[in-house]
Amino acid sequence: MAKEKKTKEKKPKIEERIIPEDIRPGATVRVYHKVIEGDKERVQVFEGTVISIRGEKGNKMLTVRKISRGIGVERIFPLSSPIITKIEIKKIAKVRRAKLYYLRTKKGQDARLKEEKIESAS
Repeated sequence: MAKEKKTKEKKPKIEERIIPEDIRPGATVRVYHKVIEGDKERVQVFEGTVISIRGEKGNKMLTVRKISRGIGVERIFPLSSPIITKIEIKKIAKVRRAKLYYLRTKKGQDARLKEEKIESAS
């Protein structure tokens, strides 16, 4: 019997992820992340306000909060995770806190943050 060499299938490299460096608390972001359902894989979008960032360099964690059908939903995303494919910054608000946990108790217009003017590079 001739021994056949089993070649290990190499997983394709993680495609270049788009994660901006200037994410900060108060920013409204859209996080594109992979969801695996059975044998299918798709990209789902989670849009909300960044209420906290913790960790350093490779260990950064992003807590994003949104209101869905009147119920507050928070999700924690590790930025080094291969599940995250892209993060878009929709707008940046002017805040004076590093942790915006007080937004958990606010409803409706009370939960709005003052938008910061962004200067374009052109």
